[in-house]
Amino acid sequence: MTGKSKILIIGGTGYIGKFIVHAAVAAAHPTFVLIRDSTLSKPQKSELIQSFTDSGVNFIHGDMYEHESLVRAIKQVDVVISAVGYAQLNDQDRILAAIKEAGNVKRFFPSEFGNDVDRVHSVEPATSVFQHKAQFRRVVEAAGVPYTYVSCNFFAGVFIRTLGQLDATNPPRDKVVILGDGNMKAVYNKEEDIATYTIKAVDDPRTSNKILYVRPVANTISMNDITTLWENKIGKKLKRVYVPEEQVLKDIQEASSPLNVRLGIMHSVYVKGDQTNFDIEPSFGVEASELYPDVKYTTVNEMLDQYV
Repeated sequence: MTGKSKILIIGGTGYIGKFIVHAAVAAAHPTFVLIRDSTLSKPQKSELIQSFTDSGVNFIHGDMYEHESLVRAIKQVDVVISAVGYAQLNDQDRILAAIKEAGNVKRFFPSEFGNDVDRVHSVEPATSVFQHKAQFRRVVEAAGVPYTYVSCNFFAGVFIRTLGQLDATNPPRDKVVILGDGNMKAVYNKEEDIATYTIKAVDDPRTSNKILYVRPVANTISMNDITTLWENKIGKKLKRVYVPEEQVLKDIQEASSPLNVRLGIMHSVYVKGDQTNFDIEPSFGVEASELYPDVKYTTVNEMLDQYV
């Protein structure tokens, strides 16, 4: 473990957090998870907690809402990765305050793991979600804490598993609803790969004060092309229902939370092309699959195979 940074993951039992924890352990980093006593007692978390224990994860009892416990936890590590969920995004200033007081953190990864929030063309209520993340970026930068923002775009476990269909649990076999004309390219990444790239970036000076984009060529694909891929795998043509932007905007306005937020993000990606309509410039970002060609990421084509 010589030279490997000690990593604290906050939100380590959450959706993307658990993958980051396992990736940190797999890369032989001393791995710490901030955990509340109430989380330890949840039956639905017991299997995950046991898997962490078995793999040698260090649990630090504390809470991001208890400043002293948070400072104590941060003083034990070199790098802090926040993987907190949507409901806690606006409270990450507590983590930053503790990092500043601790004074020992070499790198901070705020909870991003989606679109690049500085380069979106969204409508409400998605705009507010993106703006909160963007505003926190400015606060981090003003604090002078070294950072890396991970822009991993879409989680495959959510969007490939359903082909972007709302309320679906598996890819469709009869009809697919496509927002916009289906030609805008989006980016889909397997959660394990996102976590691997995140941990790779921890001790890499090339990712310091940069946005780490996970935008591999093989996973940058339009809904029309994904649908064709899926049709070829199941040997059946799907009925394609295209929803024009005007109707998408109307649906967003009429939907309640959190559906309106999800629709707003999908509008940003599938209609406005916000995951792929800009170039990654060296002044602000780096692309993960180019930076770490040794990582064999799972392609969209391979991801679809598991659902056939």
